[in-house]
Amino acid sequence: MKRYWSRLLGLVLVVVIGLMGCSSSLTGSLSGDYRQDTLAVINTLRLAIELPEDSPNKTEAQAEARQKINEFAAHYRRNSSASDLNSFTVMRTALNSLAGHYSSYPNRPLPQKLKQRLEQEFKQVEMALKRGG
Repeated sequence: MKRYWSRLLGLVLVVVIGLMGCSSSLTGSLSGDYRQDTLAVINTLRLAIELPEDSPNKTEAQAEARQKINEFAAHYRRNSSASDLNSFTVMRTALNSLAGHYSSYPNRPLPQKLKQRLEQEFKQVEMALKRGG
């Protein structure tokens, strides 16, 4: 009887821990609505890009931008309804560019050329989302 209860308790713990892990990793700070999530990520990235280099919360903004990039990529990469969209392809290009700069040159400011390209790509994504894709 004691063996039965210990196995049952072990099974319950495994199920609870598994469900808690699944629920937090699936949602994160994303809502699941591709359009809304994309616009939220763009706004976060614009804020991180536009902050002056001497701003006291520049590091926090960059850390939040990295987190949003990772969450967005992880959530929508395997979502075939989103990954086939033109807006996702352009958004992924922008995210890869910014993430690459942050990982390669964490202490250097973004070059003006990269800022301009990112802004152009963000506008393309917004236009594609307005058209429905």
